[in-house]
Amino acid sequence: MTTAPLAPIPSSYPATLNVDYPNRELNRVTSFFRVFMAIPIWIILALLGGSIYTIGAHLPMWRTDVAIGGTLFLPLVLMILFRKKYPKWWFDWNLSLTRFSIRSASYLALLRDEYPSTDEEQAIHLNLVYPDAEKDLGRGWPLIKWLMAIPHYFLLIFLGIAAFVCIIIAWFAILFTGRYPKGLFDFVVGVMRWGLRVEAYAFLLITDKYPPFSLEG
Repeated sequence: MTTAPLAPIPSSYPATLNVDYPNRELNRVTSFFRVFMAIPIWIILALLGGSIYTIGAHLPMWRTDVAIGGTLFLPLVLMILFRKKYPKWWFDWNLSLTRFSIRSASYLALLRDEYPSTDEEQAIHLNLVYPDAEKDLGRGWPLIKWLMAIPHYFLLIFLGIAAFVCIIIAWFAILFTGRYPKGLFDFVVGVMRWGLRVEAYAFLLITDKYPPFSLEG
C-alpha cells in the first residue's frame, strides 16, 4: 500500500514581527504620560521622513515616501523595473527605519515601557528577508502591488480601530493593575504584524508573495 505524500509545509512570510510580552508590572507613571513621552521619538521620525505609525484607525499606516530621508519606494520601483536589482544598502536602510518605527509604535501602544532605541533591538523582534531580485521579484509587480493589496487596507482600517480600543482598555488596566492583558497584547501585536506584511509586499517590495490574512506569526 502506497502512502500519499505529505502536503508541503508553507514557508514563513519574509517579514516577521514578535514582541516579548512584559510578564511583570509596567511603569504606571510613564504609561499615564505615554503620548507626551513619545513626542521626541516622533519628531525624530518626522525629520527622517519615515512613516508615521499612528495608533488609531490605521494601525499601522504605510510608508509612501518617495525620496531619500524616508523609506525608499519609488526609487525601488524604478530599480526593479529597469535593472531587476534591489540594492543591499537600500534594503538595510528600509529595514533599520522599519525597526525603529515599529519600536516607537510599540512604545506608544504601551506594549513595552522601555524607551525606544534608535539602533538596539530591545524586545521588538522584526526581520525582513533580503530578496534575490533576479529570481524572486517580478519586474512589473511593483507597479500593481499597491493595488492588489487594497483588500488588506480595508480590513486593516477596521482592525486598527479595534486595536485602538484595545490600547485604551489596556491603558486603564496598566494604571490599575500594572499589567497589559495578554489577550489584548496579542491582538495589537497581531494587527501590527499583519500591517508589516502588507507593507513588505506593497511598499518595501521585498517579496511577490501575497500577504496572508492573518494575525498570527
